Amino acid sequence: MKPSARLLPDGKRLHLQHGPIDLIIGADGQRELAFAAARMRFETILSELVTELPLLRTRLRADGPQPRGDVAKRMYRAALPYCAAHYVTPMAAVAGSVADEVLRAMCQNAQLDRAYVNNGGDIALHLGAGTRFTMAMLDHNGRDLGRIEIKDTDPVRGIATSGRHGRSLSLGIADSVTALAHSAAQADMAATLIANQVDLPGHPAIARKPAVEIAEDSDLGDLPVVTHCGALSPTDVGTALDAGLSFASGCVDRGLTLGAALFLQDQNRATQQHNFLDIQRIPEYA
Repeated sequence: MKPSARLLPDGKRLHLQHGPIDLIIGADGQRELAFAAARMRFETILSELVTELPLLRTRLRADGPQPRGDVAKRMYRAALPYCAAHYVTPMAAVAGSVADEVLRAMCQNAQLDRAYVNNGGDIALHLGAGTRFTMAMLDHNGRDLGRIEIKDTDPVRGIATSGRHGRSLSLGIADSVTALAHSAAQADMAATLIANQVDLPGHPAIARKPAVEIAEDSDLGDLPVVTHCGALSPTDVGTALDAGLSFASGCVDRGLTLGAALFLQDQNRATQQHNFLDIQRIPEYA
């Protein structure tokens, strides 16, 4: 199957799709030039990744081989800071890395006031002077969880969401975790790892299976991924979220992410607010 490209009905957004990669792209400024650059760069991204899939699906070790492709290198760099203490593969940052790469091509070939590349919820941002990007956080049932507003003066240029209701398998029980970082690749990796830490090991309400029994080509191999999480007591929910928040706060301290919001059942947590980041008050579930 070849890559497909089409303008959405509003004429202001571009839809690119190839295999599992599905991008929605917006641009203010030299839009036609930006969209042409996005289409051209997108033509070979999937084929480039496929040539290195065995390596990208292998647990990353600091002394191991490094990938060659531009997108694969972004994935590798995002995963590297975590590999000493956690099971992590570069694939955990693939969606964000693709978004970053397409945005880079757009910005190199067009004058843009503002642009974004949204790869299934993992978003790479370009913000010119005086611009901003606002988005809603929704749960898997479409309920409103709050707002994120990024101004051009903020360092955030990547937003990503992960959790057990997302596109990928998860080691944790978070309904969702939204992370913000300097790039979409970094946000993608952080959201994945933070979501994994929202957990209650051994809890009887949580069912798990080896990842390969669900998807035989999963980069998680035999690791037990969550297949079901029943109703939990408020205390258990708080315990799981606090574990994730502690990890997320450590990522902020290390400069690996700039902030995160965590959601599980009827509770939520967020890293300490920063003056460069305006996460509005996150409402409790109805």
